[in-house]
Amino acid sequence: MSFEEALEMLSRDERFKATIYAMNSLLIHKGIYGRQEFERMFVEWAEKQRPNKNAADRPRVSAAPL
Repeated sequence: MSFEEALEMLSRDERFKATIYAMNSLLIHKGIYGRQEFERMFVEWAEKQRPNKNAADRPRVSAAPL
């Protein structure tokens, strides 16, 4: 399947998901960041999305050493 065929086959939402998957896979494989760092940032973003959640109630996310 070509890239163009994949674009035609997938919905807008699926294309977005495929883009995120491809970008994250490349960044991890190239050693730009690791899986643990990705998961930490994912959780940090998810916590910021919680409605009506006070910052004091959130668990602190400590930065991983680079």
